[in-house]
Amino acid sequence: MLGVITLNAIVLGAETYDGVEDRYGDALHLLNGVFLGAFVVELAIRMIACWPRPIEFFRSGWNVFDFIVVTASFLPGLRENATLLRLLRLARIVRAVRFLPDLRVIFAAVIRSVPGVSSLALMTLLLVYLYGMVGWLIFHDSDPESFGNVGEAMVTMFVLLTLENLPTYIERGQELSDWTLLFYLSYVLVASFLIFNLFIGIVINSMEEARAEEHRRERVAERKAAAESDDPEDGFVVGVEDRIDDLRQALDALEDELRTRTRT
Repeated sequence: MLGVITLNAIVLGAETYDGVEDRYGDALHLLNGVFLGAFVVELAIRMIACWPRPIEFFRSGWNVFDFIVVTASFLPGLRENATLLRLLRLARIVRAVRFLPDLRVIFAAVIRSVPGVSSLALMTLLLVYLYGMVGWLIFHDSDPESFGNVGEAMVTMFVLLTLENLPTYIERGQELSDWTLLFYLSYVLVASFLIFNLFIGIVINSMEEARAEEHRRERVAERKAAAESDDPEDGFVVGVEDRIDDLRQALDALEDELRTRTRT
């Protein structure tokens, strides 16, 4: 199925070239129908595998996503709309995440980092606004193109988050006063370095949480498979892993207790 998804992505890309579409349009549309048929068969097999409890299929968010993406292609209103149909075909490519564990962890980390990144973005916006206002007060006469109003000043400070043209702005500021160097240096230290380091910390923490959640899901699947298996070795392996988890939790508890006593 990963190969089918990859071929589907290639065909979608080929359709964007006018010459290819004019020459091989019928073949490309036929291939899209074949891909859709393969997705339907795969979806049906996965649903039948959950029999006699088909509701188990919909307990997974990825299964629900696959079901919506595949079945939506048959809706009458969408099939006549070329743009929406292309978007649906494009959404099928996202299903490749389900087949790659590492990519699934990264995707989960991105979702988990949204609240923290949103708070950081709000703080960054406030910081850009404050420095934009200060920059307007200092440079609105000497550099009206970059600091003519608060909007242009905020755009300038936002661009400086990437340190783009920083030496140029410093030179312009020093033509006005050497003290303007403090304005730019403080902004770079606070906004560029601190903000980006906080962003990296949020993403790394989200990655660790996503990996732990993926490990927990794998353990649940292993326990379920061991419970359904008649091989005693499966139960032994799961039991050993459970004991390792218990030891890890005990070590974490001891570390927390040690930190608490050290602080007090």
